[in-house]
Amino acid sequence: MSTELQSAEGEASAVDLPQLGRSLRPVAKAPVRIVHLGLGAFHRSHQAWYTYQAGDAADWGIAAFTGRRPDAALALAEQDGLYTVVERAEGGDSFTVVSSIVEAVDGADMQRLAELIAAPATAVVTLTITEAAYRLGADGQLDRTAADIVADLALLKSGNGTPSTPLGRLVLALAARRTAGSGPLAVVCCDNLSNNGTVARNALVGMAGAWDEGVAGWIDATVSFVSTSVDRITPRTTEADLAAVEAGCGYRDNSPVVAEPFTNWVLSGDFPAGRPRWEDAGAVFVDDIEPYENRKLWLLNGAHSLLAYAGQLRGHSTVAQALADPVCLGAVEAFWDEAEANLSGLEGAAADLQIPAYRAALLTRFSNARIAHHLAQIAMDGSTKLRMRAVPVLRAERAAGRSGAAAALMIAAWMDFSAAAATVHDPLAEEIAAANRLGGSERIRALLDLVDPALAGGTAVVHLIEGLRGTFAEPAVSP
Repeated sequence: MSTELQSAEGEASAVDLPQLGRSLRPVAKAPVRIVHLGLGAFHRSHQAWYTYQAGDAADWGIAAFTGRRPDAALALAEQDGLYTVVERAEGGDSFTVVSSIVEAVDGADMQRLAELIAAPATAVVTLTITEAAYRLGADGQLDRTAADIVADLALLKSGNGTPSTPLGRLVLALAARRTAGSGPLAVVCCDNLSNNGTVARNALVGMAGAWDEGVAGWIDATVSFVSTSVDRITPRTTEADLAAVEAGCGYRDNSPVVAEPFTNWVLSGDFPAGRPRWEDAGAVFVDDIEPYENRKLWLLNGAHSLLAYAGQLRGHSTVAQALADPVCLGAVEAFWDEAEANLSGLEGAAADLQIPAYRAALLTRFSNARIAHHLAQIAMDGSTKLRMRAVPVLRAERAAGRSGAAAALMIAAWMDFSAAAATVHDPLAEEIAAANRLGGSERIRALLDLVDPALAGGTAVVHLIEGLRGTFAEPAVSP
């Protein structure tokens, strides 16, 4: 079933090259049984790729909906849902045409979303809507005061208009499934959040409860929420990547996605209406996902956040560049030491997690200079990400009687970056700007309060972070 092409020597011209599309579709379209919210590069390199590789892929088509903009759906629709996954290794590229997305839809098309989720054949809803889209407050609960949540609740109560948030849209679509009597399905959260299935449940039930208690009760009782740990480095696609596909494959593709060869997917939860055989592509199903989530969130994502802020402060633009800087590498290794000490403390987890091998593999993956993973992309939504990546390690270290300085350094780097950056992309950007107008320890306390109010309530961590300010102030010296 796989359509794979190895890159060829020489150059190719786009003149007269065929456009990837229906004429190049390797198999007939599968029926829609999965609805995805958050059509982007990661979904296409990960969940859609796993579905394409499943032995029963012919039975599991994906209808993928965009988030804020329709662009990705429009471009993919031109190609009948087909796109190329470019696996970029140190030794070269390999190309796979993926055909599991059978319908690409503008996320604002609420009618189509409701139709598909209400359809009895739909068994799975997957989400890559980013951590910030769940609108979690620092207490881990849905922030019902967020402006877009308030606006969507007003729309839901009025019965007029289309919700703008993924939560509002999905709640309305699930209400349509309830009305249709189509039965249970599974919602699979694929965002980088600890215990993300529970996060998705709390966010959706909280949103529904503020609108219609009947819908909220039905979701809570009928919908299964699956927790996952997802892992595949997937940078943004560039014009050079489009040219590489043309040269290597002999066709034009307006929507290729570049990813590292490594991929991992761990899932925990029930699928009451069935699922694809994702295990055929290497997915792992476990009873207790927390150790796997923490390994990935702390070691991979935590290192990414640390490099994003420290690296940019020292003049770097990609993960590979930052990791090659001894100052940044030392900070990552120190943070990993703290994280590993607490991962190893989880009963029965250490041997299964193979943490030393995982750390070694991360160094190799991060050092792949052919994967241009930009620090500016990783740095977005820091106030949300740090709650899962730095705070748990810092709390665990201090509970064990240690300082947690390496985890605190990640937070200090974020604070320094937030003051130095021309623009901060964060759901709390206005609050961050207001905190940065304060001075001294009051600034530290105000910023820390946005990430973890309990830590900000004392003086010890505030003073610890204050002492770490400016650690990455000096730009790296070029060799």
